[in-house]
Amino acid sequence: MCNPKTATTEYITEMEILAEVNKPEEKRPKRRLAPVFKPYDNRQSFAIFDVESLVPDDHVARVIDEMIETIPDDQLIAHYSGGGRSSYHPKMMLKIILYAYSQKEYSCRRIEKLTRESIPAMWLAAGQLPDYRTINEFRGVRMPKMIDDLFEAMVMELHHRGFIDFENYFLDGTKIEADANKYSFVFKKAVLGYEEKLKKKISETLQEIHEIAEAEGFEMGSLPEGDPSVEELMETVSRLEGQEEILTDKSEKETDTAVRKGIRRKRSMIRRKLKLVRDDFIPRKEKYAAQLEVCGEDRNSYSKTDPDATFMRMKEDHMKNGQLKPGYNIQMATENQFVLFYSVHQRPTDTRCLIPHMEAYRETALPMPKRIVADAGYGSEENYLYLLGEEDGEAVADFLIPYNTYLKEQSRSYKKNAYNAKNWAYHEEDDLFVCPNGRKVRFKKYMKKKNASGFVQDFKIYECEDCSDCPLKALCTKAKGNRQVHWNPIYEELKAKARKALDDETLKQIYALRKIEVETVFGNLKGNLAFRRFHLRGLDKVHLEFGILALAHNFLKVAGILRMPSAKHIQNKRKEAKNDLFFASFIILGTYRTAPFAILLFPERLGVRVIAERLVRIDVIIEHDSVQVIELMLECDGGQAFQPPLDRFSFRRETLDRHFCVAGHESRHFAVDRQAALATRKISLGGGVAGDFRVDDHETDRFGPLVDDMEGKHPFGDIDLVCRKPDSGPEAVFLGEFRILAVL
Repeated sequence: MCNPKTATTEYITEMEILAEVNKPEEKRPKRRLAPVFKPYDNRQSFAIFDVESLVPDDHVARVIDEMIETIPDDQLIAHYSGGGRSSYHPKMMLKIILYAYSQKEYSCRRIEKLTRESIPAMWLAAGQLPDYRTINEFRGVRMPKMIDDLFEAMVMELHHRGFIDFENYFLDGTKIEADANKYSFVFKKAVLGYEEKLKKKISETLQEIHEIAEAEGFEMGSLPEGDPSVEELMETVSRLEGQEEILTDKSEKETDTAVRKGIRRKRSMIRRKLKLVRDDFIPRKEKYAAQLEVCGEDRNSYSKTDPDATFMRMKEDHMKNGQLKPGYNIQMATENQFVLFYSVHQRPTDTRCLIPHMEAYRETALPMPKRIVADAGYGSEENYLYLLGEEDGEAVADFLIPYNTYLKEQSRSYKKNAYNAKNWAYHEEDDLFVCPNGRKVRFKKYMKKKNASGFVQDFKIYECEDCSDCPLKALCTKAKGNRQVHWNPIYEELKAKARKALDDETLKQIYALRKIEVETVFGNLKGNLAFRRFHLRGLDKVHLEFGILALAHNFLKVAGILRMPSAKHIQNKRKEAKNDLFFASFIILGTYRTAPFAILLFPERLGVRVIAERLVRIDVIIEHDSVQVIELMLECDGGQAFQPPLDRFSFRRETLDRHFCVAGHESRHFAVDRQAALATRKISLGGGVAGDFRVDDHETDRFGPLVDDMEGKHPFGDIDLVCRKPDSGPEAVFLGEFRILAVL
């Protein structure tokens, strides 16, 4: 039976539990936490008891303090006359100025601000606060007298500390803009043109005065002719003034109006000439003479704002277009990127700056370098002869300086150019060349030429027999007559000497360092230190300011070396040799089980010696082509583990692939030949199964090959170094564990 039930329209057959299951769960509100901060109250009083503790050990301020303290006080106090109010100590003033230049602060007001806000500057100044006027007076009056001795003392201190050794003298020049208006130019060529026009105008005016004097019956005496001096013009002015007074008196006494007008007309003519000579000719003549005197014989321009500055072509705009701006040519020599010496010149070209630069260097007490390295801008006959000592009989130094056509001569087109006289056949007995058409180019005469610096060069002039009907004349020469060859035998001999030195493989590598030596220093000064314009005017003060900048660069360089964790006292050039000898630093001495192992860790030059019984483990990480040793575990006497620091050891991967040096019985060593193992697919650098290392049989006859069949297989990453006694069967001696932790 069924229980009948009447269903209505509101009747729902779904179970209520299903509705509860489909109902989304209510999200619980997240717990809101209040933000937590460290206590902060800048109104709370606090004191710094030791400012020096806030200056890092490798900070440039400590380098400046340590280097300046090496200068004797007497050397600095000698520049003070004594008496008056107490002055700030010169060492303190030097320190804050040098530190400011190392921080790109060149204004005296900003230097003063630095002593109030910078902790290293406060420490260097010992809490003293010199005014910007005091700083400016010390920099502009005191320092020019002491900068040369100061720079020399600092360079010698760098030499004593091993940063420089005066082996190579890398020389180059750069142009730095002067503190002058770039539109305040005075060009010598324009002045000479104006002066010539003035001379012509003076001559015409004097001729007119002479004609007026003869026509009117004036007593002017003899007037100067040609190019009169300022004194002669002044005398002419006095005569004209005397004649003007005479005419004025006549005009006042004359009662007739018509006659008076005639006298005044003559007086007006005299006054016009007088004013022209007195107010125009004499001032212009004096101005042009003064401008030519400022230019001198070596310069072709100067700036009115800074008369010592010369207009030079500088590539300062974004398109690297040359612009004429007032500036100075800085000649600077470096070694290991330290500034050894510098000089400031007003000549825009480097060629004529070498001899004055080296003469200034020879006047110092700095040792003469063994080799001077410079670019082709310094290659000239005059410079070569100077360095060889042809003038005084004593050679200055060896040199690596190419001439201006050195690179061009290396090209194939230059060597195959048939119309180049250097490629012609030369007959020494007859002293003649043979041109491409087979005609003789005979010696004609000697000739002397004087260059801009006054140096006289000797040339031999060769001339072809007859080029009138030569079909190759258009390709050979543009001269209307016969082809001539100007040959300088002395210069050619000097170029051959320079070419021989530059072609030497060893010296070629030294010359290649020039690009990363002096150019790097220029880039640091102009780029990192943002020094692209001098802030002082005058040759002496410019010399001073660049000296301060060069010292700041040297101190920053020392601080950078001390900041390097793996090379505090190691030169970069020795780093590669040190890495290659890494495995040679680990020498295992002794016999097998009968005696302990003696391990000599690190070369003797590092001053560390460790005696251990067993090499436990060496862990390395291989990344691309370099290998970094991160752990070395030794077992010393009594079973005590010893782990030496290895923060400075890394080596190239090819060194690891080449050998793992171990010394065996009677100090005879053998090397694990990993290359052979790789060739036989025993070891896979990509992972997989590692077999055994094999030993080169030719390295020693005291050790047999390693056990061929090792018990079990080891995954790549844990490799046991084992060897066995000769004729001892499969018994192995465990020497250590060599683990490659990662191959990146």
